[in-house]
Amino acid sequence: MTEHTWQPTASLAALRQRAALLARVRQFFAERQVLEAEVPVLSRRATSDPHIDSITALLNGDAAYLATSPEFGLKRLLAAGLGDCYYLGKAFREGEAGGRHNPEFTMLEWYRCGWDDRALMLEVGELLRTLLDIETVESLSYRELFLQHLGLDPHTAGIEPLRECTAENVELSFAPADRDECLDLLMSHYLEPRMGPGITLLYDFPASQAALAKVLPDDTGRPVARRFEAYVGGLELANGYWELTDAEEQLRRFEADHRYRGAHKLHVYPYEERLVEALWAGMPECAGVALGIDRLLMLAGGYRRIEEVIAFPVGRA
Repeated sequence: MTEHTWQPTASLAALRQRAALLARVRQFFAERQVLEAEVPVLSRRATSDPHIDSITALLNGDAAYLATSPEFGLKRLLAAGLGDCYYLGKAFREGEAGGRHNPEFTMLEWYRCGWDDRALMLEVGELLRTLLDIETVESLSYRELFLQHLGLDPHTAGIEPLRECTAENVELSFAPADRDECLDLLMSHYLEPRMGPGITLLYDFPASQAALAKVLPDDTGRPVARRFEAYVGGLELANGYWELTDAEEQLRRFEADHRYRGAHKLHVYPYEERLVEALWAGMPECAGVALGIDRLLMLAGGYRRIEEVIAFPVGRA
């Protein structure tokens, strides 16, 4: 029988669940007086992140890019004085397809002025408890998680002990290139599956994984990235930062990303220099977090694959 490709892959019940979930998210922020904001999803600038690729489009004959997140636009609004705000809408990433990924997806991203990563992490826990009806919330540092399950300190372990640990616990056909690759493999293949069924809030990541977060000493005096991730049953849902506000450091990180992409023969995109200008103008101290709505809906409804919660995924778009 011929497949009816005009039809949605999600059931009508799932689509109604999606609408109800979005309404509850908006209610959550309305009660906290956080303003919904719109930013462009098409820009002449793109992400510099070495691990994310932008989808290219044409704008008046010139290259343009679909936004991988609303981050740059929201931060420009923060620098303009908008205050606490959130975005709830589409984001796009090249090459993201599978049971938990679609190139076009729905992202929730919000910023809290005057907050740090710890305060925002607690609010993420409140949102997830509200939407998923889960009571169990565990907060622990990145170091604590590695010590608990693998007996090593991810901030001080050398490359060889990390490679040995990775080889012992992850089935690989290659040798990891560096410390961060070892840590990422151990996290995704060994540690995430061992997280409990409740909400896990993980904080104080290695400084080398700071992305756009501040780097500050932890309680042992070692520099760590002031960022966090939120998981439910080992499924990553959110990634948050105590946001970098230093324009000079932001420019340095953009340029370092460009060098990395060039050295690894990855496409080098034009970075968002207007964010650097916004930081020079004075973006307020704040914390921000991005959360995947499609994955959240999968958990809320007990769905196993992302096409069960998206009307028309990439194969039918």
